[in-house]
Amino acid sequence: MRAPLPPGSTIGILGGGQLGRMSALAAAGLGYRCHVFAPEADSPAMQVAAARTVAPYEDAAALAAFAAAVDVVTFEFENVPAATLDALAPLVPCRPGVEALRIGQDRILEKRFFERSGLPVGPWREVATREALDAAVAELGLPAVLKTTRLGYDGRGQAVLRGPADLDAAWARLAPRPLILEAFIPFEREVSAIAARGADGAVVTFDATENRHSRHILDLSIAPAPVPGAVAAAARGHVAQLAGQLGLVGLLALEMFLLPDGSLLANEMAPRPHNSGHWTIDACLFGQFALHVRAVAGLPLPQPQRHHDAVMKNLVGPEAFAAWADLAAMPDVALHLYGKGEAREGRKLGHATRLLPLGSVATAGDAGLLSPV
Repeated sequence: MRAPLPPGSTIGILGGGQLGRMSALAAAGLGYRCHVFAPEADSPAMQVAAARTVAPYEDAAALAAFAAAVDVVTFEFENVPAATLDALAPLVPCRPGVEALRIGQDRILEKRFFERSGLPVGPWREVATREALDAAVAELGLPAVLKTTRLGYDGRGQAVLRGPADLDAAWARLAPRPLILEAFIPFEREVSAIAARGADGAVVTFDATENRHSRHILDLSIAPAPVPGAVAAAARGHVAQLAGQLGLVGLLALEMFLLPDGSLLANEMAPRPHNSGHWTIDACLFGQFALHVRAVAGLPLPQPQRHHDAVMKNLVGPEAFAAWADLAAMPDVALHLYGKGEAREGRKLGHATRLLPLGSVATAGDAGLLSPV
């Protein structure tokens, strides 16, 4: 194991979005500089970085110069090409690691990894041809969800198949192939959990969180998830198990479906900070971005103790963003804006977290009433 990076070292971040921005802000609090590499010049992370490289992820010369300028590399989203990490890995330590990236960016590899790791998953089939789609539907039934295996997020790259008439249009629209067909799961609620794994192999986990969506985009995260203690413990155990099996150094988020019988099905994972963990910035002694930076830098990982219950609200699109001034005036709400220049529909422009006394979520009834806006 390498010695921890001393203050003044430089962390390279692949990707310029809000997750990179909040990672860079957390790194600055520990005395680290961040160098952001992304194709877009005025991205949220670029605005707070000590150094910037604006270049395609496939630019070999720019990657070599980037590697020479940083002490460790991480990524803020899993759609960075795996070939980019392959080019960087011989030159500089890359964390969480290329294997975590490969699995996290391909839904078929992800499902197979869950199954090898012993986590329960819903029924699914790989779909490479139109005939294979018919066969998969015959096996899994309808409704079902057809998804791209790569580059899908916030509801993009998927289609709900409710009847046979939906198949042709969905097949024609979704690419690249193969696709994946997933059985429709009648779940009670979605739960996520986040683990941080250090360079020494130590794993810590945050409290499980309930997630509520609007138009396929995360709307509210409620922490702790108002579920039985055994369910919350199982969620944390599942993500800790996966983090260990991956051998990653950094963060891993796992989204799960809670079924009416109290069991959990693994749905998707992300080897990076996650939208459903934004509440941890303000409600925990050490938030997800602080632990991500600590892990990447080789520092010890403290337990992320929660000192408040919390409800996190995504500010998506111009209508939600328009409430920023009102939110900034609320004494129990922490407002985080991402510095994005254009307030487009469906775009995440910030988030707000309402802090509540410990135990409030468990007694709130409909936790949606606790939304900051």
